[in-house]
Amino acid sequence: MPDSHPAHALARVVIVGDGRIGRAMASALREAGVDVHGPLGRAATGDTADVVLLAVPDAEIAAAASHVAPGRLVGHFSGATTLESLAPHEALGIHPLTTVTGDTSFAGVPAAVAGSTDRALATAHLLAEALGMTPFDVSDADRPAYHAAASIASNFLVTLESFAEELAATAGVPREALGPLVRATVANWQASGAAALTGPIARGDEETVARQRAAVAERLPERTDLFDALVAATRDLHARQEVAP
Repeated sequence: MPDSHPAHALARVVIVGDGRIGRAMASALREAGVDVHGPLGRAATGDTADVVLLAVPDAEIAAAASHVAPGRLVGHFSGATTLESLAPHEALGIHPLTTVTGDTSFAGVPAAVAGSTDRALATAHLLAEALGMTPFDVSDADRPAYHAAASIASNFLVTLESFAEELAATAGVPREALGPLVRATVANWQASGAAALTGPIARGDEETVARQRAAVAERLPERTDLFDALVAATRDLHARQEVAP
């Protein structure tokens, strides 16, 4: 590259990978005024680009990176994959902390960014900010813990709410009826963290907890262990809140 100032890294961007994230990123970057080419196929070399962004499955990142011409900044959008998969390129990572479906708006979305050099990290910040995202740095060493936290917050929440949906259905209560409670709980947790905890465990109402367990054991016996684990974890959370300064 003729100029190492990170602002010039946005001059020409190639997106490799014509999947959901590739199309969404290409569209969003164009709307932000960035000169974007693609999405292109996984064998693209990006020889006319300053930055090549790989929007491919995690298992295909290293292979796609191997096709990229030397001298480019090369990045991926994976939350779980380290920058090592992009070697020997000068590497960056941008992981939007959101689900991507169709024409996703990235405005206001937090994004985990990383870079193998100061210039690569600065470019990751510039790209994220061009999309309206709020970047925060996550090192390769911290990436497994970060991605596990994201999975707990998203995937495990769906598992938990599906458990609630199944049990509610045995009482004739539709999933939609639980929606406002879930949204209010998430909003309260976002504002107050663990202090948002309510319900019979927080109140010390063990009789109600016992009745709930009996209902689960009767109607969804295969979920009893999950209920017990959640009760134990919630008791521990409440106890830690009680002794917190």
